[in-house]
Amino acid sequence: MPVETRLTAAAGPLPQAVLTAEAEVLAVPVGAGPELSAAEIADLLPVPAGELLDFYGAKGEPGEITALPVRLGGQARELLLYGVGDGSPRALRRAGATLARRGRGREVLVASVPDGDLAAFAEGVLLASYDFKIGEPLTGKRAALGAMHVITEEATALERGAVIAHSTAFARDLANMPSQEKSPAWLAEQAQKLATDTGLAVRVRDEGDLEAEGFGGLIAVGSGSARPPRLIELTYDPGMSFHDDAPALPEITKHVVLVGKGITFDSGGLSLKPNDNMKTMKTDMAGGAVVIAVMAALRALGVGVRVTGLIAAAENMPSGSAMRPQDVIRHYGGKTSEVLNTDAEGRLVLADALAYADQVLEPDVVVDIATLTGAAKVALGLKHGALFTTQDDLATALTRAAEASGEALWRLPLIDEYRPSIDSDVADVCNIGRQGFGAGSITAALFLREFTGGRPWAHLDVAGPARAMSDDGEITKGATGFGTRLLLNWLTTQ
Repeated sequence: MPVETRLTAAAGPLPQAVLTAEAEVLAVPVGAGPELSAAEIADLLPVPAGELLDFYGAKGEPGEITALPVRLGGQARELLLYGVGDGSPRALRRAGATLARRGRGREVLVASVPDGDLAAFAEGVLLASYDFKIGEPLTGKRAALGAMHVITEEATALERGAVIAHSTAFARDLANMPSQEKSPAWLAEQAQKLATDTGLAVRVRDEGDLEAEGFGGLIAVGSGSARPPRLIELTYDPGMSFHDDAPALPEITKHVVLVGKGITFDSGGLSLKPNDNMKTMKTDMAGGAVVIAVMAALRALGVGVRVTGLIAAAENMPSGSAMRPQDVIRHYGGKTSEVLNTDAEGRLVLADALAYADQVLEPDVVVDIATLTGAAKVALGLKHGALFTTQDDLATALTRAAEASGEALWRLPLIDEYRPSIDSDVADVCNIGRQGFGAGSITAALFLREFTGGRPWAHLDVAGPARAMSDDGEITKGATGFGTRLLLNWLTTQ
């Protein structure tokens, strides 16, 4: 569902902006250091700001709010002294998120902001305002803040943050959509609509195309479902204008391919999951959702490299036509894999897309993103994504982008001594590691590496942070859109 809160830049001073906007709430930042930035509303306070915060035991940390009524323009309004900590992007995201949640049920809030990363502040405000609900809209105190006016002259930074936040919210929408609606064909339709709106080229391969061109992994995984698979290909070329009358742009030679796992529901297939393990499986296409959302934002952010997004979409269901343990799949390009567990299906569809990217698209770098293994959650918990890559410089760049965007990655090793664990007696590789090795997230990454053709490649296993069980800062319960912000940050620096 779209984020309903409107975020705009406004001219100061704060009291005048409050009167102009007829705002019910005004907000002033306070830091964790000795200096407190509340001079602009000093006349409204019963005591100096420092004494007031001491009285309430507030320290100016991000996420703190001290609230009190004040009179301005002849009527009572709510004043929020909100903590911004050290003013870092991380702190400003949390501060913005806290303000947005405190503003629920209000029409207008006017906020002054500290110097710093206003894009991060905007992300926090808008992402914390996100809700996904099918049915009656939220009303009263549960309704999202109607509008936040920010006192700043840096409207561009707010706009950048809004683009990134709305893209992340779109990824959340796709992943949160119930699977009764979300077939591979439905996902392809959303990508096609998006391509029209944002100036992307799009090609969708249906089951006939996939069969004819040899995408054996997608065909096998989708074979148990009445709703057949799709391979969605989105292309962004910064050298091609969205508008016919715009000037030509210089030719861009660098080419990045993003690959997303798009399993629209994962029952485990014949290796059936327990019921409780299926309850989050509508979000098993979160990686594919991120790739679609990232592609949507590239033109608005002025990304200067050519980017292709591949979303390998299928539904993994049990039936008389489903793939079986010990089936052998011939993937795109001819490499074969033996199926030892039908619940390790994500790597099978990703293998097709990676092989196609290597052999046809010939990119300079490939990054895939997937809710791939429970082992990654065991290793890193629910806050960090696992990063695997063959290139140290790519690891450094993605880690920096993760830190800047507030979406944490931790690099795990690709251990060549574990490569024998995916040897098969009857095929080139098998789709799970054999007993005696463990390291499920590593062996899954090693399987994917087999299909990259030795190109610069990174794999993001986001099984942990792609979903949240509760609200926390800019994160909301359900699908998080994890990876959208870090990939956009990375691509804008290429």
